[in-house]
Amino acid sequence: MATIGPRSEPGAAHGNGEMHRDIAELAVAEDHAGWVSRSRIFLTPIAAPSIMGLFGLMIALLLLGAWQAGWYGTAATPLLIWPYVLFAGGILQAIAAIASFRARDGVAVATHTAWGSFFIAWGVLQLMVAAGRIPLVPLGTSNPSLAFWFVALTLVTMFTALGALAQNTGIFTTLAVLTAATGVSAAGYWSGNIFTLRAGGWLFVISAIAAWLTAGAMMLENSFGRTILPPSKWARRAFVPGARGATDPLAYPAGMPGVRVGQ
Repeated sequence: MATIGPRSEPGAAHGNGEMHRDIAELAVAEDHAGWVSRSRIFLTPIAAPSIMGLFGLMIALLLLGAWQAGWYGTAATPLLIWPYVLFAGGILQAIAAIASFRARDGVAVATHTAWGSFFIAWGVLQLMVAAGRIPLVPLGTSNPSLAFWFVALTLVTMFTALGALAQNTGIFTTLAVLTAATGVSAAGYWSGNIFTLRAGGWLFVISAIAAWLTAGAMMLENSFGRTILPPSKWARRAFVPGARGATDPLAYPAGMPGVRVGQ
């Protein structure tokens, strides 16, 4: 058990001659000093779940997006990359989503559950193709059923991007570009237009780069205890290299005292 903040003794004096507030007053005070003086935290620390989730998302988007953009591979490429996509983009994000509940981060929960389920489903789809249970769907072929996968993802990702506006520039950029990528891909699979699908692939790669930078910035901040690389929090001091974290660890106005909200 850890105590947050200094404890005041009755009669102790400030350097400026003013008296400290006594313990009885602090015990019922509703301001910041009162909460700090009596807060206790049972520490069960975890790293920011989105470090794992965003790196997993980056790997999956890079593999799938670069192929969809026509940078490498053939029509059979999904049959070779699906295991890595399923584990990195699916299972890692599922674990990150569960951990995000503890961080009380609704944006992370929604993002990692939606995209984790997509990449798991996509991996299962390719496994069924490899087993000969369903035919291969080559790029440039109209497939409204697959298009609706991306329609659903667009609807969820759009709201997660809006939610990230209140949190983090890097996550917002990642999700805003990802919303555009899923919308364009949905149009491409619906129409069967290869050029539209290629454009969607490019956007997936751009989103992967944004996810990579964001997860890297979060990891370095966790490791060094200060901002090393933007993008980070919206607070001004979070954009200054070397600045301390922008979030007050005592989140009592938003929930339980001594529990930080978000990552």
